[in-house]
Amino acid sequence: MTRFPLSARRLMLAALAAGPILLGAGPVFPTAGQAFAADDLHFSPNEIRGWSTRVFAGETEYRVVDLDGTRALQARARQRASAKYLEREIDLGETPYLQWCWRVSGVHEGLDETKKSGDDYPARVYVARKTGLLPWQVESVNYVWASSQPAGSAWPNAFTSRARLLALQSGDARVGEWVAEVRDVGADYRRLFGERATRIDGLALMSDGDNAGVDATAWFTHLAFSASPTPPACP
Repeated sequence: MTRFPLSARRLMLAALAAGPILLGAGPVFPTAGQAFAADDLHFSPNEIRGWSTRVFAGETEYRVVDLDGTRALQARARQRASAKYLEREIDLGETPYLQWCWRVSGVHEGLDETKKSGDDYPARVYVARKTGLLPWQVESVNYVWASSQPAGSAWPNAFTSRARLLALQSGDARVGEWVAEVRDVGADYRRLFGERATRIDGLALMSDGDNAGVDATAWFTHLAFSASPTPPACP
C-alpha cells in the first residue's frame, strides 16, 4: 500500500482518474506470449480485496462481507479516497463485455460532479488503456453511480481530460438494490474518445468522498470480462 501526502492529493487523483497504471511501479503488461483464457477473467471479492491499493486522502475501507447470502466486496468512503486496482492486459476481442453487480447505501446530495470539489461517487468502476509509451499516455473510462448527473450522461473528469465519466445509475431511485451492469468496453471508448479500444491495460474500483467530505458504502460482486453480453445474475 502506498500513501501520498495531502499536498500531492490533487495530482494523484488526477493520475488515478487518467488510469490506475499511471501510478504503478514495476511491470504492467503480461510477459511475451502470455494469454488469459476467458474463464480466468472472473474476479471474486476476495481476489479484488487482494489487489493493489492506492491511497490519496485517507483510506477507503474495503472488506469482504456476506450480503443477501452472497459474498461481496464492501467499500466505505468515510470522507476518504483510495482504490483497488489491477494492472493487467485484457484482450477485448476475446472478452469485450465488462459485467458486474453493485449496490450503494446512498448518494452524495448536492454535488456538482463536473467540478473538482464534487468529484466523489458512492461507487465507480474504471478501465484504462495505454495510448503511448509515456506514463501519462493513458485513457480511462469511469463507470459511475452518479448522485446528480443523469443516467446515460458522460463528461470529462474534472482533474484530467484523459478520463471520461459515464453515469450508469443516478440518484437514489435504486439505492439499496443490487443492480446488474454489462458494458461493451470497446464501444464505450469509441463513444467517449472517438476510437474503439481493442484491449485494456488496467481495471479498478472504488468508493470515494474526500473532495466534498461525504460518506457512502458500496458493494461489488460478479465482476468479470465475458464474451457474452448476458448480464450477471445479481443477488
